[in-house]
Amino acid sequence: MPTMDTVIDFSDAVVNTKRGGEIRILLSPKSGGSSTGLMGVVTLAPGEFVSEHYHPYSEEHLYVMSGRPVLRIEGSPVPLAPRQAILVPKGIRHRLENPSSDPVEVVFHLCPLAPAPELGHVDTEEPPGSRATRPDGEPTR
Repeated sequence: MPTMDTVIDFSDAVVNTKRGGEIRILLSPKSGGSSTGLMGVVTLAPGEFVSEHYHPYSEEHLYVMSGRPVLRIEGSPVPLAPRQAILVPKGIRHRLENPSSDPVEVVFHLCPLAPAPELGHVDTEEPPGSRATRPDGEPTR
């Protein structure tokens, strides 16, 4: 069981590409012992996106580390730049895109947690893929 001093390294996080880009959950109930939310990083190559979805139980905080992503909120584009943050309220459809020629890296935090993991994320658009891999390249289940 993770403790208060558990450190999670970016390179140890499972890479999930099912909804687009590379999504890594760094801190969660399983990996960091969180009881109220989860935190991760999404990396988007030029032209990539995270498919539209919403969180029925959680609000999502986004912080742009690098690149110039566009966040579509209920279909309306909101251009973002490094060192900017934005809040997506619970129940609001959103899609993160990288229309630029440079990579994008965004830190995200969701809270509160849904009552069960499968209830935390509702897709409203067909995801671009269904491939999830561990750091060693093997598929996850």
